[in-house]
Amino acid sequence: MKFTDITEEGKVHPGEYLLHKPSSAIVMVGSFNRDDNLIRAFRDGRLFEDKITNFNKITLEQKENKIFRDRTCKKCKGGRK
Repeated sequence: MKFTDITEEGKVHPGEYLLHKPSSAIVMVGSFNRDDNLIRAFRDGRLFEDKITNFNKITLEQKENKIFRDRTCKKCKGGRK
């Protein structure tokens, strides 16, 4: 798992998970506003907002991504064996 800065051309989508650096917590994005330089996110069931520079994108390596996908919805794998 790697944490990368959000660049000027980088995009963040609602529902995406990010690292909030000041609290060292993984948060879920509610909204992304480049004009106001703010991200609204959920942490511990509460909505908060902070500057874009206080967040990092989470990127999974290929091996980690496969493990994560294998642990998600088993119903999707119903026809495959």
